[in-house]
Order: sequence, then C-alpha cells, then structure tokens
Amino acid sequence: MSTSFHLRGLGLALVLAGATGCSSPKTAIYEHESFDDSGTFSRNYPVSDVAACEAARRALLSQGYIITSSDPKLVSGNKSFQQTGESHLQISFNVVCAEDGSSDHQATIFANALQDRYALKKVNNSASLGVGVLGSVSMPIGSTDDSMVKVASETVTSPKFYDRYFALVDVFLPREVKPEEPAPEAPKVPLGVPQDQAPLPTEPQAPIAPTVVPEASQPLVPPLETAPIAPLPPAEPAAPAETAPVETVPVETAPTLPAPTEAIPPLPIPGQ
Repeated sequence: MSTSFHLRGLGLALVLAGATGCSSPKTAIYEHESFDDSGTFSRNYPVSDVAACEAARRALLSQGYIITSSDPKLVSGNKSFQQTGESHLQISFNVVCAEDGSSDHQATIFANALQDRYALKKVNNSASLGVGVLGSVSMPIGSTDDSMVKVASETVTSPKFYDRYFALVDVFLPREVKPEEPAPEAPKVPLGVPQDQAPLPTEPQAPIAPTVVPEASQPLVPPLETAPIAPLPPAEPAAPAETAPVETVPVETAPTLPAPTEAIPPLPIPGQ
C-alpha cells in the first residue's frame, strides 16, 4: 500500500514538473534582432540616388519582376512562383535609394525581399431559401469554393540572395562610374641622364610620295578582228650608183743639190 502511494506521488511530481516547463515563457522573436551593420541589405555606389535606383529597377526588370512604383528613389516589384497545385509563393522586392550627402555624390541602396506563401482552401457556402409564410430560411446546400489564402509571410534574410542581386545592379550602373583600364606608364629616365637634356638630332626623313589613287576601272573593249597579213613580194636588187673619175694631182719634189767639190776653210779665230 505504501509502495503504490509513493509511486503515485512520484508520477504526480513528474507531471507537475513537465507542466511547469511547458508553461515557461519562450524568447520573443524580436530578441534576436541585434541591429548590427552586417551589410546584407545595403550597398554603396558612387552615383546619385536617382541613377542608383534606375540601375536597381533595370536589374529587377531583367529577372521578370513586375514594377509597381514610379518614384525615382523607390522601386517596388513582385514575382510569382507556382510550386505545386495547391501552394503559391510570391516575392515582393522593395528598394530605397538614399544619397549620402558627400561631395562625390554617393548613394546607398537598401533592399529587402518579402516572401508570402498562399495555400488553396475550400470555403463552404450556404444558400437562403425564401418561403412566403415562414420567410427566409437558410438551408445548407453543398457548395464549396476554392481560393488562395495567405498562410505565411517572411522576410528573406539569405546573404547570397542579396549578393546576387547587388552584383546584377553593378551591371546596369552608368558606364562612366565603372572602373577604367589603367593608363600606360611613361618610360622611366635612365640613371645619370637629366630629364631636361636636349633631344639628339635625328636624320631628315625623305618626303613621303603622295599616293596615286587609280582611276575608276572601266570595262575592257574586245579587240576588233583584223584581216590576215599577206606576205610582201621580194624586193629587187638596187642598181649600183655611177661614180665620178678621180683626177690625179702631181706632187712637186724638193730640188737635189750637188755634193761640194772643194773643202771649206775653217773660220778665223779672233785675236790670232
């Protein structure tokens, strides 16, 4: 008897302890909000707020979102997904562009996505039947209508989801803010040579002959047919020409002197 009493008391204590544990208050969902700057929902861009929102709007349009706002600094769009025959999902995207107020006109894009879940529900309808004596009587007639009812709503918090969106926004930014290719560096001056040194003289270059532009080509005319060339008759030998007689002129010769017969005396020497 005493043993069963103790067992009943122990079971009652366990039941009370379990009830006490179930009735303890749970941590509220807002206690998980730390409000730290994680950078998941915002990005900075070196453009104005209007240009940033235009890039954000084009990014949503390229992915099939329906834009529902016309404010130049606010973009709203939604996209529907049919998962199964009885469930439906819709993502609502909201983008706000705010200028930082700095001198270089930078803007911050704040984006957040909300997903709503819809389920197919059946609703019973009752019809009213009018009777002249009794008045209007409501009679349950078997009639049901199917309608989509929102069953859940949650903010998308996936960092990868927003990383893909902001990467697409970069593609639609104005061209002048995209990083340009670095300019080629000037050639370095060799050591020991001052920069203000006069340039070395260069050889004079030959003048460049002007290019002659050919005239427009004209169609070639086929040559005319010519008569066959007949062989010429053999030429007759020419008669020898008559030459005049050549007159001979006598040549006068120098007179010959006779040899001396007497010896020539020598000339006298003066002073002898």
